Amino acid sequence: MTKLNAKKIRAYIKSTGTYVPPKILKNDFFEAVGSSDEWIFKNLGIKERRIAEGEFTSDLATKAGLNALEGSGVSPSDIDLIIVATSTPDRQAPSTACFVQEKMGTYQAVAFDISAVCSGGLYGIAIGCQFVETGMYKNVLVIGADVFSSITDWTRKDSVFFGDGAGAILLSATTEDKGFFDFKLHADGRGKLHFNIPAGGCEMPASEETLKNKQHFFQMNGKEVYETATKVLPEAIIEILEDNLMTSDDVNYVIPHQPSIRILQETARKTNIPFEKVMTNMDRYANTSGGTIPIILDETFKTKEIKTGDILLFAAVGSGWTWGTALYKA
Repeated sequence: MTKLNAKKIRAYIKSTGTYVPPKILKNDFFEAVGSSDEWIFKNLGIKERRIAEGEFTSDLATKAGLNALEGSGVSPSDIDLIIVATSTPDRQAPSTACFVQEKMGTYQAVAFDISAVCSGGLYGIAIGCQFVETGMYKNVLVIGADVFSSITDWTRKDSVFFGDGAGAILLSATTEDKGFFDFKLHADGRGKLHFNIPAGGCEMPASEETLKNKQHFFQMNGKEVYETATKVLPEAIIEILEDNLMTSDDVNYVIPHQPSIRILQETARKTNIPFEKVMTNMDRYANTSGGTIPIILDETFKTKEIKTGDILLFAAVGSGWTWGTALYKA
């Protein structure tokens, strides 16, 4: 099994937390737009999702962050850095992370957002780990949070894909034989328009016309998303395993973004990973974008018996295109 250099500072997962809003929206809602519970569950693996009412991305992120600190022995005053991965920020400025910092009372912490859509949680972990490994910061809170209901056109069939939620990961320093030991991150801007929100930025500022044309909602080419995801995810997984002289047999749990059940099944098939190793919760939460990996990680830690030495494989793909993988030793 992979042996880490015990003398080197590594970032490990000290604790995790989740928050999802209480409102549940079931699949029968989408019969009005020509979909059905049977089709949604068969093709996407979704039965229901959570919808925020009166709560913003920073509210979800704050509650997930506080839940992650509970019982960790780390107080808000111990947090050095807050990274929020989101594509639905409270406002264009300031960063949602600054709202979270204020709401958590972590006034000493540096705070910033990153935007990598569904890969945001994984990108955020990779960034946070660099600050820990260099010794610059001791405790880094990475939060993935999105309120996709605010950018969804509920009259379209593709409104079935997303839900609202937030997950948080507390990264801390260790010199023990554990922690994150490799990342492979990728991007390809040539696919940038296959999932995008056209209006609201400086390219297309908000106007009466953009509102009328519903250009503040996400637009998705579902066929391209599926074909890209089922190509780049298996390639990235094989790449990181081969670079670390490992095989699918060495992986105990896969902690993936939750794009659709079919994408994850095809990825598992192409990488020879038994699907029972792939953690999923899209049946209850749908795709929570930046929140997916932190949320499913929190659930895995709390429902599975993670043993010392277990290997966790992280994988995500998102708009941009952005995608990546990571390996973690428990």
